[in-house]
Amino acid sequence: MMPHQITRMAQGGTVALLLATSNMAYAQEVPRNGSVLPLPPAPFEGVIKKTFEGSQQDYPQPVIPPEDAPNVVIILIDDLGFGQPGTFGGPVPTPAMDALAAEGLRFTRFHTTAICSPTRAALLTGRNHHQSGFGTITELSTGYPGYNSIWPRSSGTVAEILKDNGYSTAAFGKWHNTPDWETSPIGPFDHWPTGLGFEYWYGFQGGETSQWEPQLFRNTTPVEPDRRPEEGYNLNVDLVDDAISWIDRQSSIAPDKPFFVYFAPGAVHAPLHVSEEWIEKFSGQFDQGWDVVREETIARQKKLGIVPENTDLTPRPAEIEAWDTLDADSKRLFARHQEVFAGFLAQTDHEIGRLIDQIQSMPEGDNTMIILIAGDNGASAEGSVTGTLNNMMTQSGVPDTVEAQLPEIDEIGGPAHENHYPVGWAWAGSSPFQWMKRVPSHLGGTRNGMIVSWPSGIADQGGIRTQFHHVVDIAPTILEAVGVPEPDVVNGTEQTPMAGVSMQYSFDDADAPGTRRTQYFETGGHRALYHDGWVAASFHGAPWVLTGSVGFDNNVWELYNIEDDFS
Repeated sequence: MMPHQITRMAQGGTVALLLATSNMAYAQEVPRNGSVLPLPPAPFEGVIKKTFEGSQQDYPQPVIPPEDAPNVVIILIDDLGFGQPGTFGGPVPTPAMDALAAEGLRFTRFHTTAICSPTRAALLTGRNHHQSGFGTITELSTGYPGYNSIWPRSSGTVAEILKDNGYSTAAFGKWHNTPDWETSPIGPFDHWPTGLGFEYWYGFQGGETSQWEPQLFRNTTPVEPDRRPEEGYNLNVDLVDDAISWIDRQSSIAPDKPFFVYFAPGAVHAPLHVSEEWIEKFSGQFDQGWDVVREETIARQKKLGIVPENTDLTPRPAEIEAWDTLDADSKRLFARHQEVFAGFLAQTDHEIGRLIDQIQSMPEGDNTMIILIAGDNGASAEGSVTGTLNNMMTQSGVPDTVEAQLPEIDEIGGPAHENHYPVGWAWAGSSPFQWMKRVPSHLGGTRNGMIVSWPSGIADQGGIRTQFHHVVDIAPTILEAVGVPEPDVVNGTEQTPMAGVSMQYSFDDADAPGTRRTQYFETGGHRALYHDGWVAASFHGAPWVLTGSVGFDNNVWELYNIEDDFS
């Protein structure tokens, strides 16, 4: 051996020893208890000699989740009111939700923020929406703290936490949390799903997209559907197919690695798109009108035990017409709008059922916690008082008319229109509560049904839970179920402590005292404060009036005790 070769080998050994020593020092300095993510490298446990003779390798190992950590699936349905799905007493049968609830728990006093982006930010971070920059939706952001739609690094997501603890992570469907000016194919991508802890994403940016001709991304690349609507394409079907494909790949390649899936379809947000086959199932079922549907809904809710027997229906707001006062053309049009919505919800439930069936058929199906939130807010009033063929038009403050819609009545639900139902159906869909989406001051905007299924973790199958909880409580619940701590530092940034509390205490005890004693609500000027059963609420204008300004000088505060007065 030449002298320079001996020297190089000695130097190499020295370099390796120095690197190992440096890594060991860092690993000793930063704890590996999950308080700092990503976890620091494990200390080198091998032996390094001057040459390979006598040396022992010690490869760095991948992070392993806690033993028996469950798969976690969040399913978040869009714009679904408390009184719309049959599982919570609504007029639309939802057998897939029924089956999930029969093996899990229904939470009947669970709350959202009353609007899309804020709920999603609170859900994925465990912080209140203003703490994550989402006091409003991305399209209405303003240059003030809490309202700028810029997700801060101090609000790390549950996806980041699980990924850094050894999970595979994926998101599907709607992503309404990227600042509007960052949604182009050139980014920046820090606030896209793939920049916030999800290793894979297939879906769309913004508040809504067509079920027939969606604008889709795979990770950060724009993609087109492989078929046209006339060839059978449908977004709900596509998202479920893609989610099943990803889960199959994940389980076949890394069967010992748990996964976290966030499935957020565009349904049942407008445009309300579904095939005529689904619409026909509900032909004539809503001719009785929204006033009667509310009466029918609360009767079912009481029979199912969803609401207490002494619950009263809240009165119809003066801004919404009584069904009996409408003319024949209006009734025919409005009933058709609701038939389309019912078909859309039924089809959405069917497709979600396909996803759930696939997950539960896997070897780890029993050790999968599925959290299904039946709405990111109350039913939507964005269709205006008449309903509309063009939801973007009414959202911009331009009204539609019955006369303009009637010639196209048979096309509602198809690819030609961006249709949405009238506000009377949003009011009925939020039964038995006051108001609807965009109104966080009252429960019609914030009360959403939730189902938690976890066969190996929940014994009381089919149970009902009535503890008061909020969407910020989902992330802490997941962390407790998985067995990992809330981190203090994520990617070098000190974290804002989570505002949420775990709900797992209630899984085994229906009568356990609730742990969420206080919660505030605010968006769009509507405000409410919950504390120990009391709600102080200030309404700030009809939610379908989307233009003009409403001042605060004449706002009135109302006080309710929702322990005695459920609705």
